[in-house]
Amino acid sequence: MAQEIEARPRQKGRALFCHPPHLICRYKPAAQFVIFAPHMEETVLPQTQDGAGYESNRVRQFTIFLSNKVGRLQTLVRSLEEGVSRIAAMSIEESSDASLVRVVTTDPDASRELLRDAAFPFIETDLLAVELPEHSDQPLLKICAALLTAEINIHYAYPLLISPRGPSLALHVHHPTLAPRLLIRKGFVLIGESDLAC
Repeated sequence: MAQEIEARPRQKGRALFCHPPHLICRYKPAAQFVIFAPHMEETVLPQTQDGAGYESNRVRQFTIFLSNKVGRLQTLVRSLEEGVSRIAAMSIEESSDASLVRVVTTDPDASRELLRDAAFPFIETDLLAVELPEHSDQPLLKICAALLTAEINIHYAYPLLISPRGPSLALHVHHPTLAPRLLIRKGFVLIGESDLAC
């Protein structure tokens, strides 16, 4: 029996694709619709500047746990950059026994395999990467003010070393679904993983 699924478009350009392609839609006011389909995959149209095809407006971050031993950071960087990937952003948080190294790379799939092969313990997290607005004397303030309108907290942030058009910021926020919709609606440009590819 087909399952009834109610969906609301989160942003302009959202598309819904169903498999198998037998689909019944009942439109409702305010851009709401109900879809009847036994199996459905949801795809978000690209909202990044140069992303090709269907792409998420997030980038993947690896948080690697490093023991505080001489040379461990160099070993990590060598493991990541001697392959096909490059480090696009890095942040280090040190404690007495270990360090947390957060990295965004240009090829996250290849980086995951490199980290596994080198036996580094790590976790993956989605981040937002947003370009700093041009022609603004206070670009960071504009980003903070935009997120504040929806009471979205920034857990941490650090700059991107590789960016297609200029200074950009990687953000970890407490509402990763609402934040990109809000930033796009307010005119910010988000960076996707294809934008970081070498």
